[in-house]
Amino acid sequence: MPNTIILPQLAWHGEKELKIDLPASWQVEICNMAGHDRPRMKSPEIKKAVAHPIGLPPLREYARGKKEVVIVFDDMARVTRVAEIVPHVLGELAAAGIEDHRIRFIAACGCHGAMHRLDFVKKLGEDVLARFPVYNHSPFANCVYVGTTMRGTRICINAEVMKCDLKIGVGSIVPHIMAGFGGGGKLVLPGVAAYDTIVALHAPEKAVKDTITGMGAIEHNPRRRDIDEAVKMVGLDIKIDALVNTRGETAAIFAGDPAPAYAAGLAAARAHYLTPAARDKDVVIANTFAKANEAISGLLIAFPSVKKAGGDVVLIANAPEGQITHYLMGPFGNSIRGELGLQMRPPENVQRLIIFNEYPEVSSRNYLEDTDKVVMVNNWGDVLKLLENGHGPRTKAAVYPNSDIQYSTG
Repeated sequence: MPNTIILPQLAWHGEKELKIDLPASWQVEICNMAGHDRPRMKSPEIKKAVAHPIGLPPLREYARGKKEVVIVFDDMARVTRVAEIVPHVLGELAAAGIEDHRIRFIAACGCHGAMHRLDFVKKLGEDVLARFPVYNHSPFANCVYVGTTMRGTRICINAEVMKCDLKIGVGSIVPHIMAGFGGGGKLVLPGVAAYDTIVALHAPEKAVKDTITGMGAIEHNPRRRDIDEAVKMVGLDIKIDALVNTRGETAAIFAGDPAPAYAAGLAAARAHYLTPAARDKDVVIANTFAKANEAISGLLIAFPSVKKAGGDVVLIANAPEGQITHYLMGPFGNSIRGELGLQMRPPENVQRLIIFNEYPEVSSRNYLEDTDKVVMVNNWGDVLKLLENGHGPRTKAAVYPNSDIQYSTG
């Protein structure tokens, strides 16, 4: 019997599964994150977390008397099920006496491409689109200066956000290749910041190491310090952050004053996403799901698992919508890219990087340095043939079911 592994797929397209078979003679290690099977929160549990924020009075009391409300939410590069959370926020605002015409939603796109109506529906639900105006943030215009961080980063923020006297953010905490962990104030910076501010945040010369700081690397992270300062300048009132399980379901909610709520959420996230490090593997399979449209993030946990003598990595990057448009780091031609164009280099001991994508997108190849190591394949049978041709019986393999949000300290 073959080693059969079932992996989550298509977070925003019906949540399907991919069944892959590996040879029965292989020694296969499944590397799950600690919280992979944590149960999905029920609606009353989400309501309780939202209504009673950490470090603040009940939301309906805190919101009473506010004139203009903005609800900032994360975009399609995050798996957050915002539509499960927002109805409870709106219920509290209604109880505070805030009328619908005082509320607007803004997508924290940062330097990502704009969302369209179908994206908004997936994120927020049809009811929200029918009742409230929903907008994309543009980093290229209509931002106002709010202050300068100790690191010297000029913070300019969406003017519509800044005109509101009640600012609520909804997102999730997951490991991030530059900020260590997402969530918290990252919804503000870079989420609703100006382009020049986002460039300054990401600029390698201001970082401890380089553009990629590392998944889970949050201590002494200069970007995180900028983000925390920006939150105070902006006056974000309440942040609601989810932790997600292997299927992207809401497994925990941390809502409240941004600083203590994020501290509590981060402490839980460190344990939740932590994954025992696999080492000395001939083959490493990195599945992406939560951030399949930013698939290279799955390589950070995969590469260190390959044995020093050499092995192969398979990146499963099924994203029907393609890789996210990134105006700062993405490719915009065979030889041109954003101002801080990101290209990852496979380590010397990675003999082949096989990218499996059932939705072909050749341009996504430009997120990796030009090398013959990269092989793009659209059929799992062809992936298996490549692996079997290079690896015999007793091959040691590791599978990361959620490589894009897993991290290891080993």
